[in-house]
Amino acid sequence: MEEIAARASEWGLHVEPPLRLADPDAQAWDETADLVIVGLGGGGVAAALEAVERGLSAIALDHYEGGGSSAANGGVYYAGGGTSIQRQAGEDDSPEAMYHYLKLEVGDAVSDRTLRRFCEESAATFEWLVAHGAKFDARVWKEKTSYPPLDYFLYHPDSSLAAPYARRAKPAARGHRAYAYNGKKAWGLGGAIYQPLREAALKLGLRFHPYAEACQLALDARGRVIGVKALQIPAGTSAARRFARSIAHAAKWFEILPPSFPLAALTYAIGRRYLAKARAIEARARVVRWYRARRGVVLSTGGFVLNTAMLAHYAPRYVRGLPNGTLGDTGAGLLLGASVGGALKRMDRISAWRFINPPRAWAQGLLINARGERFVNETLYGASLGDAIMAQPDGRAWILLDGALRKTALRQARDPQLVPFQRDVARVNLWFNCVRAPTLEALAERLSVDVATLRRTIEEYNCIARGERADPYEKRAEECAVLSQPPYCAIDASIDSRWLPMPIMTVGGLAVDEDSGLVLDDAGAPIAGLYAAGRNAVGVCSNVYVSGLSYADCIFSGRRAARHAAK
Repeated sequence: MEEIAARASEWGLHVEPPLRLADPDAQAWDETADLVIVGLGGGGVAAALEAVERGLSAIALDHYEGGGSSAANGGVYYAGGGTSIQRQAGEDDSPEAMYHYLKLEVGDAVSDRTLRRFCEESAATFEWLVAHGAKFDARVWKEKTSYPPLDYFLYHPDSSLAAPYARRAKPAARGHRAYAYNGKKAWGLGGAIYQPLREAALKLGLRFHPYAEACQLALDARGRVIGVKALQIPAGTSAARRFARSIAHAAKWFEILPPSFPLAALTYAIGRRYLAKARAIEARARVVRWYRARRGVVLSTGGFVLNTAMLAHYAPRYVRGLPNGTLGDTGAGLLLGASVGGALKRMDRISAWRFINPPRAWAQGLLINARGERFVNETLYGASLGDAIMAQPDGRAWILLDGALRKTALRQARDPQLVPFQRDVARVNLWFNCVRAPTLEALAERLSVDVATLRRTIEEYNCIARGERADPYEKRAEECAVLSQPPYCAIDASIDSRWLPMPIMTVGGLAVDEDSGLVLDDAGAPIAGLYAAGRNAVGVCSNVYVSGLSYADCIFSGRRAARHAAK
């Protein structure tokens, strides 16, 4: 376990080897509860609320103020099987149809039995959210899109409308977007689901300690996890207030621009300055506190996408991507679990997102790789496109359009129904990230691809668009455009595209028993007293991500852990 502590230090994390107690009662515990939850994001709040509803006492610790990526996201929750919102919208869905679709995406990330249970419980779990105050709406957007217009709240957040999936699984709109107002921003809406759950848990007796960084687990003589050590800024102090202000300022500056954009070096430098202030406050003001867990500890601190060193170790090809997470996504909870023997699985599995619709004209064009070859159905969901791009040499790809399609894209980018991030990204890339050339030969030269291959690729695609041949990737003819009008243009869609950065998130984590949520060791045996939930655990979104599926898995896995602890 000392090796884990050394690796944690190398990656900038404070994780200590476990404390082994021959006599737990002799330890000076500051607080005791049935369940101690480390990280009060989506998975943590679900575990906390389920626990207190079942009569358990619960303590939650969070390095920051809670919420994490669940509160900061676009407010999309993946649910199906016949939710009340689906029924109001006239969407015909069933647990079986949901299972058949998700099986295509989930693969072997979880067992078929667990995936079926996830689907069969989905509608009831959704109503649990509603019963606790989460609000949704039945206005449904039926077209393919990366994110619906702001006055629509139910949509297809996946590849279910794409031909290769639609022929194998009945499509249904399963993306339930929280009914909340956040200006015209498509982020920060997850709080509309998270906050009601948090308030309900606090009302029922959850004790929450913010600014508490868990750094060590305690074991009894039999190896059962019985507690957590945290370094904590005492609540209500001036240090706590100054820390909160510094973290809020840091987060604000980090969110302003993607790191590849002009002036981003300045905004990130300001963000790092505030983060350094916060760390200095921690160094001076934190005290050690020990929390005893009678029934178990739940690890739910998020992924590790913001830990560049850790990402470089497990998935070096993705370091060039745009981290999609919040300040707590450092991997600390993962290494806490590993410090007591927990097995880390799928750590090299990264979800990379390349959304190209809207504008719809981009998806009517084609994606080519560094060899000038087409390699994917362009109507698939963004994470599937991202996976396909990352399977290409050096993660390089371009969206290929002709002059007519580029004009169409510019016109579509003016659509007032587009969310600003869709509209602005489209405009920026059509003007500043667009290589244009009068002929295919000239375009091939500018892209450094083989001209004969590029010409053959375009000719084959045009045959598909005219309905003269079937697409090997099953794209429908009406979803394609004939590319024949110069100037031809190519938009850089590579992982390190300066103007079109590729968001990434980690989806691997601690292996868990799928019936209980208990963390498993390398031999597949459960570690008594230790649970993992959300992105600390391998779950239903640990293969291919679709919008809202991680949030749904957080709720599913958090409640699972609390249910088992309550037995």
